[in-house]
Amino acid sequence: MIPTLRRRMRSLPVHVTAWGVGVVMITPLLYAFVSGFKSTDQLSRNPFGLPSPWVTSNYTDILASGAFWRMLGSSTLIAVGTTLLTVGSAALAAFALARFAFRGREVLFTLFTVGLMFPFAVAILPLFILLRTFGLLDDPWGVILPQAAFGLPMTIVILRGFFREIPGELEEAATLDGCSPFGFFWRILLPMARPALGTVSVLAVVASWNNFLLPLLVFSEPTWWTIPVGVQQFQGQYATDIARVFAYLVLAMVPALAFYAVAERQLIGGITMGATKG
Repeated sequence: MIPTLRRRMRSLPVHVTAWGVGVVMITPLLYAFVSGFKSTDQLSRNPFGLPSPWVTSNYTDILASGAFWRMLGSSTLIAVGTTLLTVGSAALAAFALARFAFRGREVLFTLFTVGLMFPFAVAILPLFILLRTFGLLDDPWGVILPQAAFGLPMTIVILRGFFREIPGELEEAATLDGCSPFGFFWRILLPMARPALGTVSVLAVVASWNNFLLPLLVFSEPTWWTIPVGVQQFQGQYATDIARVFAYLVLAMVPALAFYAVAERQLIGGITMGATKG
C-alpha cells in the first residue's frame, strides 16, 4: 500500500502539469466554440457568459456555403497529393541512403539534413519566379510540388533511421529467394515500416493543411483557395461580425483536429520508434 502511494505521489506533479497544460490549450477552443453561438452584440455585452439566445445561424450559414466546402476540398486534395508525393519520393531516397553503400552517400544525406534548417520564407521570391516561369500559378501543382520538396528532408531523416535497423540477414534471405532490390523494398521493407510511414504521412498532412503563405502566394483566384487562406479572407469580409468569424474559425479547425485525434497514437508511436531506432 505504501509503495503504491509513494508512486502516485511521485507522479502527481506530472499529472497536475498535464492537466494544467490541457486546460490552457482547451480553454481558447471552448471560448471560440461558444462565442460562435452568440451575436456580436452579445459578445460586446457579455463576452464570457453563455449565449442568450443561442445563434445557430452563424454555423449553419457557413456550412450551407459552397465556398467553405470548396476550400475544404481544395485543402484535402492538396494535402493528399503532397503526402503521396513526399512519402513516395522520400521512401525511395531513404531506401537508397540506408541500404546501399556508394561514394558520397553521407554527403548526400547531409545535404538533406541541411534542408531542415532552410526557412521557407527565404525562398518565397525565387519560388514565385520559378512557378510563374513554369506556368504553375493558380494551379494546385504549384503548391503540391514545393510543399513536397520542403517536406523531403524531415521525411528522409525519419525513414532512413528506420530502414537502417532492418536486419541485413532479412535482405540476404530475400535475395537468395530471387527477390530484386526493389522487390525487397516493396514487398518486405515497406510493410515493416508502416509505423514510420504513418508518422511521416501524418506530419505531411498537417504541414500541408496548416500552410498559409504558399497557397496565398500561388492562388490569386478563389477557385483553389485552401482553408487557411479562406480564414484570412473571411476575417477581412466579416471584420465587424466577430461572432461569425469565431464560428468560421471553429469549423476550419474541426477537420484538422479530427484527423489529429485519429492519427495521434500513430504519430507519437512512430516518432518514439524512430528516435529509439535512429
